[in-house]
Amino acid sequence: MAGHRIGIIGGSGLYNLAGFTKQKWVKVTTPFGPPSDDLLAGKLAGREVVFLPRHARGHRILPSELNHRANIWAMKKLDVAWIISVSAVGSLQKKYQPCDIVLVDQFLDRTKRDFEHTFFGRGIVGHIAFADPICEELRQLLLKSARGFKVRVHDGGTYVNMEGPAFSTRAESLTNHKLGYDVVGMTNLGEAKCAREAEIAYATMAMITDYDCWKVDEAHVTVAMVIANLMKNAATAQAIVAKVIPQIPPKPDWPCHDALRNAIMTDKSLWPKRAVTDLKPILAKYL
Repeated sequence: MAGHRIGIIGGSGLYNLAGFTKQKWVKVTTPFGPPSDDLLAGKLAGREVVFLPRHARGHRILPSELNHRANIWAMKKLDVAWIISVSAVGSLQKKYQPCDIVLVDQFLDRTKRDFEHTFFGRGIVGHIAFADPICEELRQLLLKSARGFKVRVHDGGTYVNMEGPAFSTRAESLTNHKLGYDVVGMTNLGEAKCAREAEIAYATMAMITDYDCWKVDEAHVTVAMVIANLMKNAATAQAIVAKVIPQIPPKPDWPCHDALRNAIMTDKSLWPKRAVTDLKPILAKYL
């Protein structure tokens, strides 16, 4: 395999990127079950790229049904060292308007499935540093690229990861708004945690689709509203991704690419063989 690949996780429309050539759908079997879908490998802007439709082609998987471990393991198996996540979110503050982009730098976990957001356990104990959950180097490249387009781009913000699939109650939405959080979504925290454990640089491009329901003078969020605003932003998202890819360095040597060096507490002599086999793509350089 020539060089490290760049991963993209997002909606189905993203694999229609102009210039995305030599496309081939690849089926990856993982020890954690099936990923959301086959992964689409190809070339874009001179780089090897792997795309994963987060909710499967045709949007068939609920946010709480996403198998983050399988998705990230599959990316790692295909030698992905960077992941750009493109995600729909609701705005929790007036300054973030529908069709804006927020390049978040923090997460707040309101999921109920955090035990599924780690590769560790089964005899190997690891604790990654996660104070800064987004790869800042990749986030800055996205920020620089996004500012070249006719779209409002916001530098930083906290993404509240709720469970779903229902949208927020007004009490939940007002609480998040009053606490000063920035956007709300259902998918990215588990991806970010698993990516950090897999030593993959991960950054989120959060696409505002609605005002959630804290803003009482706005229409309540609906699926139709989300889809309409996602469609408006699709071309811009594609263009930003295509612009940033050639700027990503060929060698993965950012801090995120070394995240496990001081994270594993269990002595290597005690690592169970089955766990080592299952985690080989992730633990390879430490074996």
